[in-house]
Amino acid sequence: MGKYFGTDGFRGKANVELTAHHAYEVGRFLGWYYGRGGERARIVVGKDTRRSSYMLEYAISAGMAASGADVYLLHVTTTPSVSYVTRTDGFDCGVMISASHNPYYDNGIKLMNREGEKMDEGTIRLVEDYLDGNLSVDGQALPKLPFATGEGIGSIVDHTAGRNRYMGYLISLAVYSFRGKRIALDCANGSAWSIAPNVFRSLGADVHVINDRPDGLNINLDAGSTHIDGLKQYVKDHGCDAGFAFDGDADRCLAVDENGNLVDGDQIMYLYGLYMKERGKLLTNTVVTTVMSNFGLYKALDAAGIDYVKTAVGDKYVYEDMVKNGRRLGGEQSGHIIFSKYARTGDGILTALKVMEVMMAKKETLSRLAEPVTIYPQVLINVRVKDKKTAQDDPAVQAAVQAVADELGDTGRILVRESGTEPLVRVMVEAPEKGLCQALAQGVVDVILAQGHGAE
Repeated sequence: MGKYFGTDGFRGKANVELTAHHAYEVGRFLGWYYGRGGERARIVVGKDTRRSSYMLEYAISAGMAASGADVYLLHVTTTPSVSYVTRTDGFDCGVMISASHNPYYDNGIKLMNREGEKMDEGTIRLVEDYLDGNLSVDGQALPKLPFATGEGIGSIVDHTAGRNRYMGYLISLAVYSFRGKRIALDCANGSAWSIAPNVFRSLGADVHVINDRPDGLNINLDAGSTHIDGLKQYVKDHGCDAGFAFDGDADRCLAVDENGNLVDGDQIMYLYGLYMKERGKLLTNTVVTTVMSNFGLYKALDAAGIDYVKTAVGDKYVYEDMVKNGRRLGGEQSGHIIFSKYARTGDGILTALKVMEVMMAKKETLSRLAEPVTIYPQVLINVRVKDKKTAQDDPAVQAAVQAVADELGDTGRILVRESGTEPLVRVMVEAPEKGLCQALAQGVVDVILAQGHGAE
């Protein structure tokens, strides 16, 4: 991770860690960088529904145009839609203004290459060097970039047609009508608020929508994939066949079965991986997971004869493994699921469509499809710290972690890692009993705080 950009872009409190000036300067760099060969750069920009997204969208677009780039605005849309439009419309790069599942007061800038993939680290380092006034390209120091003038100044235009094409693409991937199915959608008052319901209605579903009234301040507020209890209750109360919850930028999806029970990313990977294997579509017979996936997933995959690999946490790392090794399915427990045949990033709406495909193809309820995965109790405690690396490297903390690992042996595990987007150390314990998980995780957290690493 760099000074500004983490595993999922440049993220922080709007106008504190991430200011309008930052956005303008990132735009200045991108407009210049992709136009330096003589061709005018073409860049597409999307945003989520948080209030500061408008400010950052205008700032980054102004910077791009000032450097001579033509900017195409998708307006409020999803991260995967920006990825799709970038690669299918021939843009030089794509930008999404979003802090994903974070509260409204945070925001972020996600950068994508011309293939709709997360930007490579080399280009990210150049962006950071420019922000710090240390940019050097081909041995030439460039503390300041030239402004475009006259007819060289870029334009900023509406490109909602691209968002509509993305919706059409999603609809085209469905192989079954959803007619007769009652489906609940929790749009998190975010990017999916209009796209997801329209896609499901177009496919014939009886759609019930909650949290689809964004006001700039309520994105992810007691809603969406990080607050799924509301959807679970709604599905039970209204007799829905399934429910799907998205996060702020709709690159995640978690499901709820007809009984109101959570079907998480691990269970989704299992049921779709098995469906692919049964049809001979699971290339390399491998599902790509992260170190946060549950024991229960691995036991179910073993029983089904499906192999798996584990990457670091982050859909970026999952996707890198998939591309390198030609794998078709991967993702995270949190609901970032990547179907590499169809998308370059996690796509919450696509994930929901794929779960529905399995239900329709097998004529089974979602609860039956997810049943083979027995989820082991898991406790995750986030500790806000002054310095993530210092906290993890503390010998007392490491000793506490090792003591838990020794106690659990092969009946569970402990994982301590830093957040890629926030000043947090995450302590996760998995064990046969929830109470044991809580006690062991809290014990490590207590050591972190006792050593003075905690932050307000």
